[in-house]
Amino acid sequence: MKIAGIVAEYNPFHTGHLIHIESTRQAVGEDAGIVCVMSGNFVQRGEPTVYGKHARALAAVLSGADLVLELPVPYVLSSAEGFAFGAVSLLDSLKCIDYISFGSESGNVSQLRKTAELLLEPAMDSILREELSRGVSYAAARHLAAEKLSERKLDILKTPNNILGIEYIKAIIRLESTIQPLTFKRVGAGHDKKEAVNGIASASMLRKRLREGLDINGYIPEAAALVFHEEEACGRAPIFLEALETAVLSRLRSMSKEEYEALPDASEGLGLRLMKHARKEATLGSILKKVKTKRYAYTRIRRMVICAYLGIDIKARPKRPPYARVLASNMKGRGILKQIQKNMPVITKPTEAKKLPAEAARLFELEASTTDKYVLAYPEVSKRVGGQEWIMSPKIV
Repeated sequence: MKIAGIVAEYNPFHTGHLIHIESTRQAVGEDAGIVCVMSGNFVQRGEPTVYGKHARALAAVLSGADLVLELPVPYVLSSAEGFAFGAVSLLDSLKCIDYISFGSESGNVSQLRKTAELLLEPAMDSILREELSRGVSYAAARHLAAEKLSERKLDILKTPNNILGIEYIKAIIRLESTIQPLTFKRVGAGHDKKEAVNGIASASMLRKRLREGLDINGYIPEAAALVFHEEEACGRAPIFLEALETAVLSRLRSMSKEEYEALPDASEGLGLRLMKHARKEATLGSILKKVKTKRYAYTRIRRMVICAYLGIDIKARPKRPPYARVLASNMKGRGILKQIQKNMPVITKPTEAKKLPAEAARLFELEASTTDKYVLAYPEVSKRVGGQEWIMSPKIV
């Protein structure tokens, strides 16, 4: 049996994700195993997820995935490069993954690989520094540097899913992994598009509908809809960053200058810029607007803010995720787990985390703290009790 890995956020799980899983299984083999590495309760763009991690993982397994593992939060709240490296290194550590499957605007693995190899060339560093000195964003500087080095247009670096796919391949190369990249041309609405295409909506469109009190039933698989409706009925969803605003502002206003300077991506005075406006402005929205510049994107600043709120030190994270935390599984997934357990620690019950080596145990304790701060956004106040990470077992189908 071949096994394909998928890196995802499923925020929320929708029909496009279902098609991706089905396409992956069709390409790899009908008996293929599908292992997802998924963001937990916060996502790479610096926001809480609209539904909790166990609910999203269960929706994925009920819709065709076999096993869902959690990507620890310090890797999630990283740049695209850090996010991709953390996810691919976890898949590589499992020692049973044959492919990594992802959607891309290109749909061409060869093109993506050539671009990844270009970005890893030693000559890129000096050209990139030169472009950054002009005051443009990192993404723009890298794009310009890559075009200078290759002496050709590289529109492939302009779209988000291509960029993430390139980062997966870069991670494979850096790790000297045997995992093979497999990509599918994206169908339906693109990233952050406001309208559905061919009946397939983007996750951002669905989040917008949820924010406006509209249903999303026509855009998500029936099994996922049942899971998400239960979360809403129990008062655990939907969740938006605004629900955490007071807690986040309280944290920002209590931080020292040294703590701001130690935040991820706080170089070149950005940490102090955030401190200045966080101590004056009345809302998160106004802070983000004041801190943003042409060079620094909203997502980078939001990640800094959420890392501050959660107490995350990216520099202190292990190079690779040191354990595999199970969020959901079916029978085939349990068979895959038996292979994984030979190669790295697997956490099925939270209490097992107490037996981990010190560094790994600290990482799990950070996840527990992260969950304590996430549940403060639950619509139903009685559901906001602490310590939930230590009592939540995987969803087994």
